[in-house]
Amino acid sequence: MAAADSSDNAVAASTCAHCQREIPSSNIALHSAHCARNLQKCEHCGDMVPRKLMDEHYEENHAPMNCSLCKCTVERELWDIHTGIQCPQRMLACQYCEFELPAADLLEHQDVCGNRTEYCQTCRKYIRLREWIGHELQFHTGSNAAPAAAGQPVPRPARPAAAHGSQRKQILLTIAVAGFAVLIGSILY
Repeated sequence: MAAADSSDNAVAASTCAHCQREIPSSNIALHSAHCARNLQKCEHCGDMVPRKLMDEHYEENHAPMNCSLCKCTVERELWDIHTGIQCPQRMLACQYCEFELPAADLLEHQDVCGNRTEYCQTCRKYIRLREWIGHELQFHTGSNAAPAAAGQPVPRPARPAAAHGSQRKQILLTIAVAGFAVLIGSILY
């Protein structure tokens, strides 16, 4: 009796020539006719898609996309990579001032911004922002302060409270230096 049950459960299967799926042999003729008439294999992903939905499938899954930032045409499969790390117009924050600007302009901005100085209260010197973390690690981590974990930024100390007039002069000086650096850079390039 057990042998009869196992022979009933094992149904012969055939492979559909159109969709390459295993179909019970008793249904293969009907399936093959239906499959060939109604389904089409997508040339991009190989999925079987209803013929009437092929245009919609292409638009949703494979059609190139236009980037609104850089006006570049990108394959849909690469869209996340483009917007995440490739688009030159994606917005990124400066590591020194946290101002957001396009990725294409970030390097030049950080060259100028990293050369700005801040006053170190501990050693009473002006330190370039690009050298601040190294300065903190080299001179100000010791027995009284735990060293920063690798890759973790060391927070800068708060600026001393300055009089309104000197703070304004410092801002104007920073703007003048940055403008001068941009002018020199544009002349050299």
